[in-house]
Amino acid sequence: MRPFSYRAPATLAEAVAALADGGPGARPLAGGTSLYDLMKLGVEAPSAVVDIGRLPELAGFDTAGPEELVFGAGASMADVAEDAVLRADYPALAESLAKAASPQVRNMATVGGNLLQRTRCGYFRGGPAFDCAKRRPGSGCAARGGLDRGHAVLGTSDACTAAYPGDWAVALLAFDARLDLYGPRGARTIALADLHRGPADAPHEEHTLGAGELVVRIRVPTAPAGRGSVYHKVRDRESFAFALASAAVALTLDERGRVAHCRVALGGVATRPWRAEAAERAVVGGPLTEEAAVRAGEAAFADARPGAHNAFKVRLGARVVARALRTAAERAAGRAVA
Repeated sequence: MRPFSYRAPATLAEAVAALADGGPGARPLAGGTSLYDLMKLGVEAPSAVVDIGRLPELAGFDTAGPEELVFGAGASMADVAEDAVLRADYPALAESLAKAASPQVRNMATVGGNLLQRTRCGYFRGGPAFDCAKRRPGSGCAARGGLDRGHAVLGTSDACTAAYPGDWAVALLAFDARLDLYGPRGARTIALADLHRGPADAPHEEHTLGAGELVVRIRVPTAPAGRGSVYHKVRDRESFAFALASAAVALTLDERGRVAHCRVALGGVATRPWRAEAAERAVVGGPLTEEAAVRAGEAAFADARPGAHNAFKVRLGARVVARALRTAAERAAGRAVA
């Protein structure tokens, strides 16, 4: 690990100034569960670390508001996952956090930092012995023709097939969440859908944050679809494993039991949190039968481009979507879910 300077600013403005002073090599430190790991692997080698973990502007969250849920970027994943309002009225959001990582990691990790975690691709994390355009722009992608079982089948490019690893952002995407940001140019708000970049020709550009810009809070509009929501995740083991395929679904039913509103987002199968609009269109306006759910799952993966070892994700992902849709519909109808 290379030497670096360390600063612990007392305010958000001081933190942004410290990141600017540190130059392109400066990195913010929140929970530290990702940055420390990447520093040990040599993937990240910051010249300066700016500790934002105790900033009052990032702390806390509020799920009692009539118009929106507000999460400070520095709130811990564990605390948010256990919130009673979230568990009762927005189960997909609570489940996406509860199913992520281990209890120890959730106690340390923050909901803002979780949005920006980097891929678990073994070639990215394996060091300079492997071509990786995320780590070394323009060097290629060793996963193409290599071991790509955990890689993406949606949103890939010739330059990169690495899957986005997170759960929380996938669930937030199903609720049209927005992010309040603050940086050297002041404050601005963006849709969560506009935070992550696809790989295209520059896979190392993973998000749209400006230099020295921080996520301050996450805002989720209150919605009746909250109760009719679920985060369904399939992984190799039940604890501390990243998704092979996951789906966040939020929907409402009309008085005749037909789908009135639906959002579907996918994780584990795409290069960024992925909105499955084709699946949504497949179910809106009709009853959510088993056959309709299966058709929607297949529609979600109509444009999939599997590699050498991950073609199973297409069928698995379609089944995950179908199961999530049925579970969400049962919750929306107020029926118990096994």
